[in-house]
Amino acid sequence: MAGKAWKFGDDVDTDAIIPGRFLANWNKQPEKLKANCFADLNPSFASQVQAGDIVVGGRNFGCGSSREAAPISIKMTGVKVVIAHSFARIFYRNAINVGLLVLESPAAAAGTGAGNLLEVDAAAGTIRNLTQQQTYRFSPIPPFLQQIIDVGGLAPYVKKRLGIA
Repeated sequence: MAGKAWKFGDDVDTDAIIPGRFLANWNKQPEKLKANCFADLNPSFASQVQAGDIVVGGRNFGCGSSREAAPISIKMTGVKVVIAHSFARIFYRNAINVGLLVLESPAAAAGTGAGNLLEVDAAAGTIRNLTQQQTYRFSPIPPFLQQIIDVGGLAPYVKKRLGIA
């Protein structure tokens, strides 16, 4: 995976990812979340983000409420991975559940600037900052979590395991 970095700071809460005022009936049309992702932190994000771009955050990314709409809104923009110094546990779990790859790498989070071109190899556990010519390592996620992400989230994973889909 490779894409442009969209940089955010520490303690980005779920209301900053997708403000509550945009959540009426979101579960009926989750694709509509894209238009308001990071609306208050970076109003141009939704109109400028490209499929494959990468969100980079600081400490405690995704803190706040347990709203599942936060990782879904990021996923709807075409972002394939979020890299942060650390994640709020409920956001991390919700991201996996909806099929959004989340990677903890304090060094990559600190060493990445807005607009840097990143290349992520999840299997090898590396993040290459092509702009800064730096390589960062992270502990690869367990294979069963990667399988959940690969099929699009927990519900599709369970259906596949049960032979339903």
